Amino acid sequence: MNELITFALLSFTSFFTLINPLGSMPVFLTMTADLDQSHRVKTAKKATLVSFFVIVAFAFSGQLLFKFFGISVNSLRIVGGAIFFIMGMDMLQARLGKVKIKDSEIKTYVNDISITPLAIPMICGPGAITNAIVLMEDATTIGLKAVLILMLLMVMILTYLIYYSSSRIIKFLGETGNNVMMRLMGLIVMVIAVEFFFSGLKPIVLDMLGK
Repeated sequence: MNELITFALLSFTSFFTLINPLGSMPVFLTMTADLDQSHRVKTAKKATLVSFFVIVAFAFSGQLLFKFFGISVNSLRIVGGAIFFIMGMDMLQARLGKVKIKDSEIKTYVNDISITPLAIPMICGPGAITNAIVLMEDATTIGLKAVLILMLLMVMILTYLIYYSSSRIIKFLGETGNNVMMRLMGLIVMVIAVEFFFSGLKPIVLDMLGK
C-alpha cells in the first residue's frame, strides 16, 4: 500500500508540474480571447482529452519504440532529466508560458487550437511524454500501472478545471501570484530532473565499470 501511495504522489506531482496548467493558463486565455465561454469550455475539454490519450499511447508503446530503435530506458531517463531541468529553469524564471506561442501565430491556430498548439505541445509536451514512458517502465505491476493512469487522468481533470476557471483564477492570483506559482513548480521540476538524470546515469556508469 505504501508503494502505491508513494508512486501515486510521484506520478501526480511530476505530471502536474510538467504539464503546468497554471503556467500555461495565460496562454490559453490569450488564444481563446475571441471565443465565448461555451466555445472556450469546448476547447479546453478537447485539448485535455487529446492530451490524455496521446500521453497514454506513448506510455504503453514506449517500450516497443525502445526495442525498435535500440534505446534503453536509462538513456531516456538521462535525456528526460535534461529536458525537465531546462523546463524547470524556464519555469523558475517565470517565462515558460511566454515563449511557447508567438502573438503572430495565434490567429493561425484559432480554427483548431485545441489540438495544436494547446494539446500538442503545450499540454502534451516532450516532458510529459518522457515522464509517462519512464514511469510506465517503473510500474512493474498492474496496480502501479492503474495508479499511473488514474493520476494522469486526475491531472487532466484539474487542467480542464483550471482552464475552465482561468479568467477568475488569473484575476485572483494576479501577475505576481502567477509568477510565484510558476517559480515554485519550476523548483519541483528541477529536483525531479536531477533524480531522473542520476537514476539513469548510475546503471550506465556501473555497466561501463563492470566491463
